Amino acid sequence: MTTTSHTETPGSRLEEARRDYTALRGQGLSLDLTRGKPSPAQLDAVGLLPLPDGHYRAADGTDCRNYGPPGEGLRELRDIFAPVLHVPAEQLLAVGNSSLELMHDCLVHALLGTLPGAEGRWADQRIAFLAPVPGYDRHFAVCERFSIDMIPVPMTPTGPDMDIVEELVRSDPAIKGIWCVPRYSNPDGVCYSDETARRLAAMETAAPDFRIFWDDAYAVHHLTDEEVEVAGILAACAAAGHPDRAFVFGSTSKITLAGSGVAFLGSSPANVAWWRSHAGRRTIGPDKLNQLRHAHFLRDIDGLRAHMRRHRAILRPKFDTVLRIFAEQLEGSGLATWSKPKGGYFIALSVLEGCAREVVRLANEAGIALTPAGATHPYGCDPQDSVIRIGPTYPELEELEQIARGVTVCVRLAGYEKLAAQQN
Repeated sequence: MTTTSHTETPGSRLEEARRDYTALRGQGLSLDLTRGKPSPAQLDAVGLLPLPDGHYRAADGTDCRNYGPPGEGLRELRDIFAPVLHVPAEQLLAVGNSSLELMHDCLVHALLGTLPGAEGRWADQRIAFLAPVPGYDRHFAVCERFSIDMIPVPMTPTGPDMDIVEELVRSDPAIKGIWCVPRYSNPDGVCYSDETARRLAAMETAAPDFRIFWDDAYAVHHLTDEEVEVAGILAACAAAGHPDRAFVFGSTSKITLAGSGVAFLGSSPANVAWWRSHAGRRTIGPDKLNQLRHAHFLRDIDGLRAHMRRHRAILRPKFDTVLRIFAEQLEGSGLATWSKPKGGYFIALSVLEGCAREVVRLANEAGIALTPAGATHPYGCDPQDSVIRIGPTYPELEELEQIARGVTVCVRLAGYEKLAAQQN
């Protein structure tokens, strides 16, 4: 496929796009770009599984093969991640293997119990969450699971539109929380500004038990030499007089072994005590041997950063490949724009309004599986039908080049067909 010239007539552009799409379908592809998974090369870089013979005790002498002590997880691992997540180690729990699991359980405990500062159980009230869009489909799925209403809020280059957020939470006591991916957000790579964090921490809320679900999933997933920092939301909330407002989540899922990592929950002392009072009835304690493996593998924060530089060396060429092909094939066409993230796992591709579902359909028919259009919005409904999440991390470079070129063919065909229909 040759690089597209955008000086041709609309009719010739459409005919060229149709020819390119016919050629694409003729390749018999079977490629998958549906989720942002670590690649095999990233997983191969983790020398995590073995422990030295007989080495099963934590730094404090705890026998990690046995029960207890319950609750907080190994201190040496929490010490590594406390500065990354901007949470004091004493207020950071290492529990479970998935941050999504912890978010889910926070909602369950709030529904069935009573949060610090709350007037009652959430299950006895109508509740809603603010959902910055485009956003993370698994956040939305948890809300749907518990019939929690979602109110979309548009993203800006510095985070959610805070004028809208402040007005909504000030006026509606049913709004109990907001989903936030503050660093390299999913899917557009936005990083929250210090001002956004300050306003979230200080804003007046009609609900006394309002919570910020601060999902710092990509805290160390940098793609450039600039390692973007964001404000510590716990400190900001405490300074604003709302110490219990935020839950901070993180995990090693895309750092070590996906599905066999360690998850973290940080919050105020009151929220941590509340969590532990409920979680102690659910589990006897975390997998301490897995935590010990992680602590030995990562060693300290410098070891964590060195490991993530190895990830960057694998991932950066993949993002560069997609961005280069998008620029070659779509720049100046008026058919699409896309994010250029400094970190994280995704690129947000925005096509002409009303075309995202058609692009995904065309790609699927050509053997390229993409994340469903609408996944970036609550209830799977993007009102503009415009945003497509691109996850370049898993495929090898050769496959990724095929995928990216195939996607641009579909964008051109859907876009030029829409423009032609508007002219008729």
